[in-house]
Amino acid sequence: MTEQRPLDPCFQPTAPGRPGKLTRMSTRTPGGDVPVRRIDRILAFMSLGLLALSVLCFFALLIGPPSGADMRTGIWPLIGLLVYVAPIIAFLLLLAVLIMSFARRGRANRGS
Repeated sequence: MTEQRPLDPCFQPTAPGRPGKLTRMSTRTPGGDVPVRRIDRILAFMSLGLLALSVLCFFALLIGPPSGADMRTGIWPLIGLLVYVAPIIAFLLLLAVLIMSFARRGRANRGS
C-alpha cells in the first residue's frame, strides 16, 4: 500500500507525472500584497468626493426651483454643470486608479 502524504497548498499534481508524486506548479503566486501608494488614495478619494458633490448638486437642483430661486443667475448654472461633468471625471479618475493598480501588480508579479 502506498503512503498518503498530506497535500501542501504549494504542491499540486501535474500530468503526466509519476503516480503518487507531487510537483510544484509552474505559475508563481504573489508572496505579498502590493502596497497602496499615496497617489492611488488621493485619486480614489477625489473620485468619491466628486460623486458625493454631484449627488448634492442634484438634490440642490431639485430643491432650488420650488423654493423660488432664479436658476439662470448666481451659482445655479455652475451647480447644473457639476451634475453632468463631475460623474464623468470621477469615472475617469477611478479608471486611472484601476489601470495604475493593474500595471503595478503586473510589475510586482513579473519582478518576483
